[in-house]
Amino acid sequence: MPKFATAVKRILVGRPFRSERLSHTLLSKRIALPVFASDALSSVAYAPEELFLVLSIAGLSAYSIAPWIGLTVAAVMLVVVASYRQNVRAYPSGGGDYEVATVNLGRSAGLVVASALLVDYVLTVAVSISSAASNIGSALPFVATHKVAFAVAAIVVLTAANLRGIRESGTAFAIPTYAFMIGIIVMLIWGFVRVLLFGDHLRAESAGFELRAEGSQLVGIALVFLVLRAFSSGCAALTGVEAISNGVPAFRKPKSRNAATTLLLLGSISVIMLMGLIMLAQITGVKIAEDPVRQLVGAPRGYEQKTLVAQVAQVVFDGFPVAFYFITVVTALILVLAANTAFNGFPVLGSILALDRYLPRQLHTRGDRLAFSNGIVFLAGSAMILVFAFSAEVTKLIQLYIVGVFVSFTLSQTGMVRHWNRLLVSEPDPAQRRRMRRSQAINLLGLVMTGSVLVVVLATKFTQGAWIAIAAMVAIFILMRAIRRHYDRVSAELVPRETDTVLPSRNHAIVLVSTLHLPTLRALAYARATRPDLLEAVTVNVDDAGTQDLVAQWQAREIPIPLKVVDSPYREITRPVIDYVKRARSDNPRNVVTVFIPEYVVGHWWEQILHNQSALRIKGRLLFEPGVMVTSVPWQARSSDRLAQRPQVTPGTVRWGMDNTPTGDGAPVSSRQEPTDQARPVDRP
Repeated sequence: MPKFATAVKRILVGRPFRSERLSHTLLSKRIALPVFASDALSSVAYAPEELFLVLSIAGLSAYSIAPWIGLTVAAVMLVVVASYRQNVRAYPSGGGDYEVATVNLGRSAGLVVASALLVDYVLTVAVSISSAASNIGSALPFVATHKVAFAVAAIVVLTAANLRGIRESGTAFAIPTYAFMIGIIVMLIWGFVRVLLFGDHLRAESAGFELRAEGSQLVGIALVFLVLRAFSSGCAALTGVEAISNGVPAFRKPKSRNAATTLLLLGSISVIMLMGLIMLAQITGVKIAEDPVRQLVGAPRGYEQKTLVAQVAQVVFDGFPVAFYFITVVTALILVLAANTAFNGFPVLGSILALDRYLPRQLHTRGDRLAFSNGIVFLAGSAMILVFAFSAEVTKLIQLYIVGVFVSFTLSQTGMVRHWNRLLVSEPDPAQRRRMRRSQAINLLGLVMTGSVLVVVLATKFTQGAWIAIAAMVAIFILMRAIRRHYDRVSAELVPRETDTVLPSRNHAIVLVSTLHLPTLRALAYARATRPDLLEAVTVNVDDAGTQDLVAQWQAREIPIPLKVVDSPYREITRPVIDYVKRARSDNPRNVVTVFIPEYVVGHWWEQILHNQSALRIKGRLLFEPGVMVTSVPWQARSSDRLAQRPQVTPGTVRWGMDNTPTGDGAPVSSRQEPTDQARPVDRP
């Protein structure tokens, strides 16, 4: 890697970690909560607002239903949390919903879950970052007019933080996440104290506006559909719960118990904040409209609608503006950090899928900082595409959201019910059977709840944009099946047979020559050292004068290898070489042709453009010819010396405690050797 690129990488990512340090990147509960739960916790910043936005279509009277819808969402959340506590205990390997569905329902069900989760992780980043841009834009007009640029920059920052390693990003994100939780809870407590104990009449800035319903009064089926749509929007509060089940390996031991405890904390805090915000919004008269200009009657000209959290904070802390700005800042910040849940869940799931050969194997590899770097970069790129495509508009992106989550919820709970059925068949201990029955009942309730919500979400959001997420899930499902078929086909082709160990009966060696210089002489010497059955040099005649000069030099040096000249009337180099090699290759499958290609090794990227282009084209074509071996013979140009002089890590030296500083002969020095007399420490009195 070029020196500049290496320096930039070290600045952004940091020094590489040894594999032995993987255990040091594991998380305690106090760090795991902000790392894995920031998405679910931050959803209270927009889930209540989305609920009120949908109800605003029916006018102010529909707001009276909001607390009941909120209670229903809270009940679903508590059931899902209880269900996933059973999941993390039964499947602590980190496969989460994918593993549960694959083991209990089959590979196809597992791939459906994986497709849903991958799509939802990407949407989590896009929605959270776009929502943060909207919140910050309400205070900073510059961000409001450059939301896409802000969102992309935020994704880049999150990507760099996660590439540095999970523990460092978790520690960095813990402070703002806890600040958000404490700030919201203090705001709720102070708000209820002022209303219930002090008797203050708190009125939000939008409380005096009249909320105009869209169209005629909604009744009957239309009203039921609207309530269901509001409920499905409020269920955005459940996103992120599944991330903990996917991230169990990142917890410290005992992993399952710590993950289950973190889930319980997540559910409790989320429900308290969700219901508290809905109730305070009702008490203070907050009005949120999909179209403020048309729906909010009495609003001043140029009125900018604040978010629900901002309006509640403004009225609760009306005598203490510092607290209002604190809530606004930490809310915007938690929305940015909420995407970190996806940055921790997506790479782990991608690694598991790659290990199962459903995704490219590069996603299974850990980077310099022991993070799944390829998965992190892929997630960031996909989220940026969504941000560009939807102009960072939350109202557009939110319609694609939560479909994937509830698909995975439903299939996971179905798999857990079958899991307990399978274990109950072979479990004779009555105490264990009672425990399993209790867990099965919890998962069955979770199945009923999540399945019902999935039906509601599909019915209310399909035409609003959910079909795009479903189409993406189908495309990913088909792609993963195709990748698995490819890997299986290649594996079957690579199974060794007895005949594959037979040595070639004849080796015809060909050295490609353009000019008689040092790289060519090295290639000729190396080819002779391999002792082939037949050795010849081949040059392509694209310039008569140059070819005649080459032949004259060849004869003058008395090189003991015949030089064949291949005519090229159209001055092409690659095709004549390929045709000659094909002719040299006989029909005998045990005969091989070895082509030696001299190549320059240069030290600057721009030198690559000036050299080796013909060699690369020829090599690329020859690799597709059966029975043809291609050997590159390198010649190190002087500019490559600067790269060769860098300290290199010899494979195995770090593991065995070797010092990487090369000696005069280039060999590393062992750090385990005894000190010399000159270097021996001196005893001091």
